[in-house]
Amino acid sequence: MQLYTLLVTAALLAGCASSGQRAPVVERGEAAKRKAVAVETAHKKVSREKDWRPQVHVVQKGDTLYSIAFNYGFDYHELAELNGIQDPGVIQIGQQIRLFPGGATSAIRPAAAVDSRPIEPPVREQPRLAKYAYSETAVAQIEKVQEQTKPEVAVVAKPEAKPKPETKAEAKPDSSADDSADEALEWSMPAQGKLIGEFSESANRKGIDIAGKLGQPVTASAPGKVVYSGSGLRGYGKLVIIKHNKTYLSAYAHNDQVLVKEGQTVTRGQKIAEMGNTDADQVKLHFEVRRFGKPVDPAKYLPLGKS
Repeated sequence: MQLYTLLVTAALLAGCASSGQRAPVVERGEAAKRKAVAVETAHKKVSREKDWRPQVHVVQKGDTLYSIAFNYGFDYHELAELNGIQDPGVIQIGQQIRLFPGGATSAIRPAAAVDSRPIEPPVREQPRLAKYAYSETAVAQIEKVQEQTKPEVAVVAKPEAKPKPETKAEAKPDSSADDSADEALEWSMPAQGKLIGEFSESANRKGIDIAGKLGQPVTASAPGKVVYSGSGLRGYGKLVIIKHNKTYLSAYAHNDQVLVKEGQTVTRGQKIAEMGNTDADQVKLHFEVRRFGKPVDPAKYLPLGKS
């Protein structure tokens, strides 16, 4: 009876062992840390704002090359050159404006000059016949004659192999912000005065407004290159646009006088204009920060509390 009981117990234990259920394994040590770092990195990568700009913009009613460049964060001179536009003030509705160098190009080095005439086969002469009485001297003479009448073999050089065309990959916009360049920027207030208008994406307020006095200095908020200076963008009056890097540009609107020219390099804090009320209801500076051409809240970059 005891033997039977032991056999039944052993069978039950074997069944439990084969049920496939195992205790959960808890990750510890370095493996768990590596997994946590990988998850955090993935979250950061997803949360990073992508470069949303398309390869091509189709001109709509009311567009100008200046506004297209401004809205996509480019220098209009570069867009004009890229698209072969001689007069930046002349574009047509429906025209495609390339924002980035598109299409693969082939760089083929010129091949050496090759004579295209067909190679004429060498003319073979029949060996001369001579009859001599057999002797060693006669055999030598016959061999000498045959050597002289052997056809010359034309040596034709093989054509030089053409190098394979080097294909340049299609240029695409950066998938993410230029973090190193962004971190290097140090922003300062473009003017002193009371903040009378704040950024609001829902209300379509693309920047901030700072009230001031006529002729008050307007300064560059960060170093960069002046890519626009004029009054060709509706609603901005006399406008200055500075491109700081591949990601950011800033805009200074409603000026009374503009003191910089397109293509000029400026430093942070340099006077670039005098405050005015061109195309505005009062004397003020309208200031925008744009990231890949998209307006962002200047409060994230400026020390507004110190104004």
